Amino acid sequence: MRSFRSRPDLHPPTIDVLTPPHDKTASGYIFVAPKNGPGEQSPNQDGPLILDNSGEPVWFYALEREDEDTMDFKVQYYQGEPVITFWKGHHTGFGQGEYVILDSSYKEIARFGAGNGYLGDHHEFLITDEDTALITIYGKVGGIDLSGVGGPKDGAVREGIAQEVEIESGEVIFEWHSLEHVGVEDSYADLPKNPAYAFDYFHINSIDVDHDSNLLISSRNTSTVYKVDRKSGEVMWRLGGEKSSFEMGPGARINFQHDARRQPDGTITIFDNGSVETDDRTYGIVLEVDEDNMITTLVRRYPHPEGRIVGTQGSVQVLPNDNVFIGWGSNPLFSEFSRDGQLLYSASFPPQVESYRAFRFPWRGHPGDDPAVAVVEAGSGDEITIFASWNGATEVAGWQVVAGSSPEKLEPVGSAAPREGFETAMRVKTSEAYVGVEARDSSGRVLGSSRAVGPIG
Repeated sequence: MRSFRSRPDLHPPTIDVLTPPHDKTASGYIFVAPKNGPGEQSPNQDGPLILDNSGEPVWFYALEREDEDTMDFKVQYYQGEPVITFWKGHHTGFGQGEYVILDSSYKEIARFGAGNGYLGDHHEFLITDEDTALITIYGKVGGIDLSGVGGPKDGAVREGIAQEVEIESGEVIFEWHSLEHVGVEDSYADLPKNPAYAFDYFHINSIDVDHDSNLLISSRNTSTVYKVDRKSGEVMWRLGGEKSSFEMGPGARINFQHDARRQPDGTITIFDNGSVETDDRTYGIVLEVDEDNMITTLVRRYPHPEGRIVGTQGSVQVLPNDNVFIGWGSNPLFSEFSRDGQLLYSASFPPQVESYRAFRFPWRGHPGDDPAVAVVEAGSGDEITIFASWNGATEVAGWQVVAGSSPEKLEPVGSAAPREGFETAMRVKTSEAYVGVEARDSSGRVLGSSRAVGPIG
């Protein structure tokens, strides 16, 4: 657990860098949303976290409630501007919460939920080019005949719902229900032991917009990616599972997968969790999908660096330089590979912490609040130690201590100190009553000033 003198309210998890960045490692910050694993207790706070390559926090939003989580934290574009987005709420395998959009000053500019009386799930929050949001929902449906899969004739099912919502108005533009297109007999999931629980036969976990504007919907529990007509809702084809439309070539089979994405070159990337019964480890995979001959071929795969099977969650992101960034879900690890599979970077959370997905993005943040400062007096003489930080500021290169006889009359003391991680400690000598700090960029321009602390001594 990290702690800071200038921000005693923040306690993000400590990040252990296992494979330091390589000269081929992509630029940008790392976006994760640490949370405790199922049944785990931790002194770390949960919440969206931006990191640099050294594992130092750049921005952290600490959740106040232990029963809340954030997931799918990333950079997207809304109304033509880069924003950061995440889901926030409660989850027990499926989520019940809202979708949040912050601007580059970390000000909330939008918050919305699912439409038509549903509660929004955490598995997907994708902003489209039309400023709509594609989101996932887990709907409970009763009166379903489960006798064909060993259940009751009058059972309850959790179906997967894909919904497209206009962010500004909340209007539902499109809604797709898995039970209308995919039968419970297609599921690889076991029936719940407690008959009071609904059968999570589908487990929707990602939605992507294909090149022709139709949708790719991933279902973990049918081990299938479905191409869905965005107007009619009809299934156009199935990739994987019991009723695959494609011949799955060697190594192309998927099990309990997450995060199916169409790439600009036509390939589809998938986080293939794998099965503990048939697979040796989890991979990020790249598939070539030949829709003319209906054959799927494995192009590349990126193995878990420690040879693990990842039971739940996970993500695969292709970066602008063709590197691949992978969040290993319920395993507390995130990694970057070159296109040809060289491990270029890897870091981990503490063992009890995990992140549903992990990403790398360029980001420029200028917080709306002021830099934070704390002062520790030495007890004798004029020497003091000043701790400075500015949660979310990405352009700070150094800190200048300022001091004076009153809060309105502060002048520089000594030379500017280079920024060192989230919080920078500076030792100075001054007999002035009040001190503060200025955040400066690489050219020496003042970006922001803290409040004055004092009187000292």
